[in-house]
Amino acid sequence: MRRYISNDQDWEQVDDEDCWGINYTEPTTQIKGKIETILHIWGEEKPEPEQDETTKSTPERERFSVPHASRDPKILQDVNLENEDIFELIKNPPKVGAVRIFEQPEFWDSTKGPTLAMTTQGIATIHLPSGPLNMDGAQWHFLKHTLTNNGSNPIGSSLQTELTRQLFLDKDKKHRSFPWKLLRIAKSVFHATKYQGDTVITVPPFFQNAGRGTERIWGEVHSSPQPTVINWPGLNDKEKTELIPTLSSTENWILLTYPLGAKNKSQPPLAESQRIARAEGKCSWHKGWWREGKDELASHSMTTEVWISTRGRISEATRMSLQEALEEDNRKDTPSFGREDLEEIHRSGTEAGLLGIYNFPGSVYAMD
Repeated sequence: MRRYISNDQDWEQVDDEDCWGINYTEPTTQIKGKIETILHIWGEEKPEPEQDETTKSTPERERFSVPHASRDPKILQDVNLENEDIFELIKNPPKVGAVRIFEQPEFWDSTKGPTLAMTTQGIATIHLPSGPLNMDGAQWHFLKHTLTNNGSNPIGSSLQTELTRQLFLDKDKKHRSFPWKLLRIAKSVFHATKYQGDTVITVPPFFQNAGRGTERIWGEVHSSPQPTVINWPGLNDKEKTELIPTLSSTENWILLTYPLGAKNKSQPPLAESQRIARAEGKCSWHKGWWREGKDELASHSMTTEVWISTRGRISEATRMSLQEALEEDNRKDTPSFGREDLEEIHRSGTEAGLLGIYNFPGSVYAMD
């Protein structure tokens, strides 16, 4: 319409169907006048002033899609492999470049004797008399090699007893399981080889021996006291009483506890002890962490104290490293895998260990 009217064309010469449509009805003289007035006004509109090049807004444009192949032209060609088994591929990688994606997780039969168990994605499901128990798969793999499994006391029965105790400890608001990064520092103070406290479900795998009071959990029996790390809240009154004579007569132990005095005040766990560190921080696992196999610590801060024998001597640098570990605010534990025998066993029970990745001769890239 604008094209015909603005060019002063004769309305009578305009093709009705071309301009107005098939059902065209000729407008009245009044309507024609209004149309011409509107179009005349539109023609007088002035263009907007040009913006300065520096202030002109740049329209947002979608980035051009660039194929990954153009950035990395070394494309791996489709190849057929003689063996598509994931375990064989990791153990004996093919000599040609190949990519394989396994969408379904692997399952391992981790049964030990009459105790049925299945492990997948880092979690072991163990069938106990009380029902299925989910726990960290690496810890279960570790326990299969450290706990006895004789006829009178099978591993399933022992684990059932330990589970009952662990659930009881989890109900205690003051009880805590200390993160491995703190226990490793505590272990290094006197080069401890033994751990006292907790249950087999939560005891870390970097101690050669573990026990509670006079009870042996794993490891060899020694005639002389060993350098020891003690989780004091992880012992009951009977076990503490059994342990105190040894602590009173030796000086190669280090003890971790919550404040034993009223209103969060310090109180020596025994007469022959001195406090070397105390702080409030995120230095404990959250309740039930042993079911998940994760490295997240408790979100809330708690006060923890470290004690040694009154005859014990440590350097200021060691004391400061303990103090800093107690003040740690990071909610992630950093349980690095050592090279000692028991740690190797524990590591081989992780998902990567069960797949054989730790012995893989090539490079490993992982994503979740």
